Parts: sequence; structure tokens; C-alpha cells
Amino acid sequence: MSSAQQLLLTALRCDIDNLTHLATTADIVGDISRFIHMLQRERGASTIYLASQGQRFKTRRDTYRQHSQQAETLMRQRLEALSQEARPQAAARLLRRIAAVWYALDELDELRLAIDTFAISPDAATQAFNQLTSGLLAIVFEAADSSIDPDITRHLVAIFHLMQGKELAGQERACGAFGFTHGHFDEAHRALLNQLVTDQQRCFDTFVEFATPEAQQSWQKELSPRTLAGICHLRDIACQRHSASQTPPKDTSDSLGETWYELTTLRIDSMKTVEDALITQLSVFCHRKIAQAEDGLEKAKAGPCRPTPAPCAHLLTLAGAQPLGDLTANALNSPLGRSLIELTQAQASRLQGLSDELENTRKALRERKLIERAKGLIMAHQEMSEEEAYRFLRKTSMDQSKSMADMAQAILDLSAMLKRKEDGHAR
Repeated sequence: MSSAQQLLLTALRCDIDNLTHLATTADIVGDISRFIHMLQRERGASTIYLASQGQRFKTRRDTYRQHSQQAETLMRQRLEALSQEARPQAAARLLRRIAAVWYALDELDELRLAIDTFAISPDAATQAFNQLTSGLLAIVFEAADSSIDPDITRHLVAIFHLMQGKELAGQERACGAFGFTHGHFDEAHRALLNQLVTDQQRCFDTFVEFATPEAQQSWQKELSPRTLAGICHLRDIACQRHSASQTPPKDTSDSLGETWYELTTLRIDSMKTVEDALITQLSVFCHRKIAQAEDGLEKAKAGPCRPTPAPCAHLLTLAGAQPLGDLTANALNSPLGRSLIELTQAQASRLQGLSDELENTRKALRERKLIERAKGLIMAHQEMSEEEAYRFLRKTSMDQSKSMADMAQAILDLSAMLKRKEDGHAR
């Protein structure tokens, strides 16, 4: 076998390995999607259970907890298989994300026990679930960031933003369930509800931007206008400012709490239907690409079995019998030549478009990563919640007429500079 043949076969095998890893990643995203959906249900039911002091949703919470545990078991099996690959293809950052989530999963039973014994507040329980879900979504984010195929990257980016928007919708469900079950919304919970609505829309706008036309149609078809209208009406009620004397009666609050939970669950379940379809499409797309690569490999392997060409045959067939000058002139003047030139230009334009698209996707992912890191610093140093840190970062960037990514980078640079200064003083 010639060196050229060997290089071609090696390249094709590398393509198959990378695509196989991406297919495995798609399966992991599917498992994470199912587990997050079960956790979101458990979180909402736990919020109502705590807010009602165990009077409501006890049976439903127990059922959802069992579903979460089953989904967690399946997800852990898939993640373990990834870590035990003979030649792990996963990026180091992705493996670190999975390890961090693994530690958090081990503490999930402690959270459930605290809810059982009412040793934790509804808000604190919701926040704990939120943190775990955030870690799971970070795995999906890293999967999108590590993909080297622009088409698969586009699928993963769409899925990530849909999952993130759906998670914010789940947080909105929990926040509203607490307020309606408790009997009123204070200023903090009203502000949180409004912020969650705004953040959801941003995620869904990005999802639509990257989604395929089929996914966009599915998105429009699944979301019921009647359900959305009911949710918007309850949002308006939640955001009304009531004085103590105007607080809705308790029985009305309970009824609204049930209605709110059911309507928001219908909406979230519709999102899950779209999410499942996207993940299935991604898996099919990955395996189709693997099949194409394997077919190419088999054809390349059959190459040496063909008759050996005459000496210089490849060189001679490239030039033909015409002098180079005549060939060039004929190529430029003939209809066939003009077609070939147009085809080449179109192909170059398409490749450039794919390159630009991939770079834009990676830029969006890099900027989101900067914002997440800066938000973490703000939370650590200013003792803010995740929502407060995000609002602080957004306001500061607006006040200084900077993008949030530029503001985040400035914060990270300042933090690094201060750390070097502190280290210098210590020495």
C-alpha cells in the first residue's frame, strides 16, 4: 500500500472516530435532557410541598422523585462508559464538567432528605436544584463547543439554547408555584419572575436562529396559544402589587397555584417534545455521517485492488495533450470552462459561509463562557445570587456602553491583575 493510500485511510478512520464520539455525545445529551426534565418536575412539586408544609403534592413529589432516580441511573451508566473509553475522544473540559456534576449528584439524596424533614426553605431547595441543572447544561455547552463539524455544532447549539430556555421556564414554574401556594408574591419573587421571562425569550430567540426549518415549524406547532394566554394572565396577577389588606384569600391562592402549575407544565412538556425531536434528529444525522464515512473508507480500501495505472498516468491525465497556454485559453473561453469557474466560486463561497457560520457559533459560545465566568466571580466576591450577578453585569455593561462579553472580559482581567498584586505582596 502506498503512503498516499495509507494517509487517506488514516484520515478516514479519524473522521469515523470523531463522528462516533459525536454520536455518543448526542446520546449523552439525550440522557441529560431526560434527567433534567424529571428533575424539573421534582423541583416544582418539592416547592409546592414545602410551601404548603407537606399538605400538597406529597404523592406527586414521591412519583417524580422515583422518575428522577431512574433517569439518573441511565445517565450515570452512559457517563461512566464515556470515562472508560480505551481512547477517550472527549475534550478535557467536558470530562471535568462531568466530574463536577458527578460530585453534585452524590449529594442529591441529602437535598431530598432535607425536603422530607422541612429542614430547608422552598427558595433554598429550588436554588439547589437550579445549581445541579446548571451543571448538567454546562455539559451540553461543552459538547457543543468541542464539536468540529459545523452542521453538528449548529444542531447542538440549538438544542443547548432550547434546553436552557426550558430550564428557565422550569424555574419560573417553581417561583410561581411558591408565590401562589404561599398566598402572595413579594418584591423579590416578582422581580425574579419578570427576569426569568426575559431570559427565556433570549434563549428561545437564539434557538430559533440556529434551529433547522423543521425544528422551527415544530416549535410553532407544539406551543398552544391557549396555554400561553393562560400563563400570561397568571403572570399579570403575580406581578400586581398587593398591600397586606389586598392579599388574595388563601383558598384562591391554592386554586391559582394548582392552575399555574398545570399550565406551566403543559408548556414545558411541549418544549420537551420539540427537544426530543431535535435530539433524535441529531442522532440520526451523526449516524448518517458515520455511514457515509465508513462507505468512503471501504471504497478507499478497495483502491489497491484496481489495475495499476501506467507510469505518470495521473500527471498526464491532469494536463492532457494540449499545451498549457492553449488549455488555459480554451478553459476560460469555453462554456464548460465558465461553468467550472462559476462552480469553483460557488463552492468557495459555500465553504467560506460554513467557516464564517462555525466561527460565529464559536464566538457566541466563547462570549457566553466569559459571561458565566465573570458572573461566578461576582457571585463569589459580592455575595450575590446567580440572578443578581447577571443583572449587575448587564447594568454595568449598559452604564459603560460595553457589550456584556467585553464587560465580562474586563472583570476577569481586573481579577487576574489584583490576584497577581496580592501574590506579589505576599512574597
